[in-house]
Amino acid sequence: MQTLRRGHPSKGAHPRAMPRSEEETERMCALSRETRLVGDLIRFAVSPEGQVVPDTDALAEGRGVWITLGEKQVGEAVRKKAFARSLKAEVSVPADLAELTRRRLAERLMNALSIARKAGQLITGATKVKSAIEAGDVVGLLNATDGAPDGKSKLAGSIKGREMALKDAGFSPDPVPQFELLDSTQLGLALGIENVIHAALIKGGAAQAAVKRAERLARYIAN
Repeated sequence: MQTLRRGHPSKGAHPRAMPRSEEETERMCALSRETRLVGDLIRFAVSPEGQVVPDTDALAEGRGVWITLGEKQVGEAVRKKAFARSLKAEVSVPADLAELTRRRLAERLMNALSIARKAGQLITGATKVKSAIEAGDVVGLLNATDGAPDGKSKLAGSIKGREMALKDAGFSPDPVPQFELLDSTQLGLALGIENVIHAALIKGGAAQAAVKRAERLARYIAN
């Protein structure tokens, strides 16, 4: 696996030189040549071995190439040699870069889920998840891709039922995102538990960070 070196802000940097937030910073997609917010893009960097690799957290030092967040777009960028053109240099680009990027994003999600569980902000099991949904504690629902459809349907129904009850009472409930991104083996590896089919992220900073990771992977797969 290729490794990247992380860059660090130079000492004595003026406060105005600090990067803007993700909601404000823009970069150009090397494939479409359109300017987008960095949250709608994914960065690639060149490893010390001269290979283009995913820089999913945009922390690697050196020049980078930004591509619109999407598995199809990354695949097309490989086919159209957008990386070498943008870098103006000969670089090695893996033919399966789009799949490698998807795996990296999944690994980042699995790590975030592990952190959330250690922080007490993730629970597993259909019964516990359903109770948490009814209590209004859930900020994200994860179902294994290889889980039974009826179990997923029941939990989705619990979320919808609670939202309808709140609306009837005059409230505007926050939507609970539902994800099917990892299979039961991947969820089990992330959480240190065998055969995880349903998991729920509970309110908290670590849980919110995991939701953002899940949303990013979901967008990458969908686009």
